[in-house]
Amino acid sequence: MTCLKIYVAGPYTGATLEEIESNVERAMEAGLKIWKKGHYPYIPHLTHWPDLLAQEKGIPMDWADYMKWHAPWVDHCDALYLLAESRGALLELERAKEEGKQVFYSLDEIPSVERASTWADRHVED
Repeated sequence: MTCLKIYVAGPYTGATLEEIESNVERAMEAGLKIWKKGHYPYIPHLTHWPDLLAQEKGIPMDWADYMKWHAPWVDHCDALYLLAESRGALLELERAKEEGKQVFYSLDEIPSVERASTWADRHVED
């Protein structure tokens, strides 16, 4: 298997800020594990910080805005990892399946691979 761009799908919203931050942390942890397996994760939960800024600045943003924000990334990625179910994650899963993308339901299913080189490799040292 070659290196994949993997979309991390899972719940973001919660009843409290603590619940939201817990969801963000779970997604980031999954993304780090995917990275360490040699793949490129896309973690939509990282828009948590623009969401906080939007609230602070009075910029109206809602669930639909964020679904539209992330939709192109579902299409761009090679695969989807379903961290946990939510309304949005299930829509993202449905789209990934429609597009014939590989779907992973556990981190153990994602194989370790040698990461593909990028332009950044020429500019950074390990």
